[in-house]
Amino acid sequence: MFKKLFVSSVSACFELVNKNPYYSPRPYEVFVNGEKIGGVRNENVFSVFGLEPQTEYTVATTLGKKSVTFTTPAVTQTVNVKELGAAADGVSDDTYFVQKAIDSCPRGGIVVFDAGVYKIRPVTLKSGVTLELKKGAELLGDECETNYPYIPARTERGGREEVLASWEGDPFDCHQSLISAYRQSDISIVGEGVINGNADKSTWWDTPKGRKVARPRLVFLNKCKNVVFHGVTCKNSASWNLHPFFSKNLKFYDLFIQNPYTAPNTDGLDPESCDRVEIIGCRFSVGDDCCAIKSGKLYMGMTYKTPATRHVLRNDLCENGHGAIVLGSEMSGGIKDLSVTQCVFRRTDRGLRIKTRRGRGKYAVIDGVTFENIKMENVITPLVINMYYFCDPDGHTEYVWSRDPSHIADETTPYLGKFAFRDIECVECECMAGYFDGLVESPIKEIVLENVSFSFKVDAEPFTPAMLEHVREYCKEGLYVDNVQLLVLRNVTFDGVTGEKIIRKNCEKVIVE
Repeated sequence: MFKKLFVSSVSACFELVNKNPYYSPRPYEVFVNGEKIGGVRNENVFSVFGLEPQTEYTVATTLGKKSVTFTTPAVTQTVNVKELGAAADGVSDDTYFVQKAIDSCPRGGIVVFDAGVYKIRPVTLKSGVTLELKKGAELLGDECETNYPYIPARTERGGREEVLASWEGDPFDCHQSLISAYRQSDISIVGEGVINGNADKSTWWDTPKGRKVARPRLVFLNKCKNVVFHGVTCKNSASWNLHPFFSKNLKFYDLFIQNPYTAPNTDGLDPESCDRVEIIGCRFSVGDDCCAIKSGKLYMGMTYKTPATRHVLRNDLCENGHGAIVLGSEMSGGIKDLSVTQCVFRRTDRGLRIKTRRGRGKYAVIDGVTFENIKMENVITPLVINMYYFCDPDGHTEYVWSRDPSHIADETTPYLGKFAFRDIECVECECMAGYFDGLVESPIKEIVLENVSFSFKVDAEPFTPAMLEHVREYCKEGLYVDNVQLLVLRNVTFDGVTGEKIIRKNCEKVIVE
């Protein structure tokens, strides 16, 4: 059995209905109107491309008799970038033709990129327009930093501050992203093509810190709504790959987001203070956190009070990042109603990672978070909740790391509520099973682990489980629990632990069943 997730005029995305993390119970083939499309597949999410507008299709698989019939939407106009004059040779500057195609395309139309390499400087998207990157099409970012204009952090709109550019949770002057949209709606980017930031051929990664103007993102969506990314590959971003900012109703389906593991700050997908986000069937292999849910630092949280809400992450594969699914550390607006299910994490430093620190503010509340049905392979430390994260210029100061019991919660103190980790299998761990470290003045309210197993590599090496001051290396140890009001362990097993199974400090109540 499978269901339809998304249909555009030229593509469609589907999801198998089962409980397996990311992969299907057995391999299968896909048929469109009776014709086999592609080879054997084994992912729970699959797509078909090259469809025609306003046409009926029936999709079936070899997994069962059920099929799905749908009709693709009509289009108002098709604008082909090559026909406008783009060379698509990877050398010529095609920016003018790409931007002209987008600007001239009417609402409900499609801008088509046939196979070829379209070298571009930054371009902006427009409401109501779909970009179709066909197989073999590549948008290639210009490698010269001076070709990415300066965007001021703030302007004024209707007598109020308007944040135009942001970096790591604060208004900050930035270079314009390769692709951006500001207060636009009903946009789609679909297809089997590639958006390549080309940062591996530039100087962006050489000097990641200390810049007065922050590096561009690959894609920046500022206060947009009803946006879909489907099928495309995003890679070699100067910094974060996809950065939706104060946007609503966003859907990311069947994407591949790829950066070298050594590329600095190249997070995969970081929705910030967004509402209603679906991230389904995506694959990440990046140089920082694979997917990080954010809501700004203190100024943004206290000023705009906009949490990250109603996010669903399902059937995703996270590989080779610092963290797989991450909350924070910029979370001053809060994070709520988050569900992470049916995911596979492989070779990341940490798996499910929550990070915050003193100074995030009274709206910095994370609560109502569920992680379930997850498989972790070769993840060094599967579960981390760290309230002493040593980020920001003052991150290594005593204010951040102090455990003095005289600390009192105030308007700058974050709060972490209830967290449930269910039906999780972790194999080939190295450092420890989990590290849960609450503030002395604001303990984590509740952590429940149910049907969770941890097994360790025979040749595991010592590692630091979380990024904070004065923490030692661990190797093959269980759970570290400090300043947690309630810890519940139901059917939690440890295989290969050589240290303590539970290192318990300052916990009001621990229940082991």
